[in-house]
Amino acid sequence: MFLVLMGTVVIAGIVGYLSEKTGFTHNGYLPSIIICVGGAFLFYFARIMFGIGFGSPGMNAILSSIGALIIVPTHWRK
Repeated sequence: MFLVLMGTVVIAGIVGYLSEKTGFTHNGYLPSIIICVGGAFLFYFARIMFGIGFGSPGMNAILSSIGALIIVPTHWRK
């Protein structure tokens, strides 16, 4: 379970970085990574408590990170 948590953080960080690099968001690298990691943590714990998910833990991390970037409004967006 600990390795899944660490993998979730790493995948979320990569998604945050790539979202900035490709121009999907305009938050800045660090805010995008923080938003992605926060969303992935929330979904990880929801998966543990309620058993909901999209399949594999990696897919859960990717989809929850993208969802967090879309949902969280920031004042840096254009």
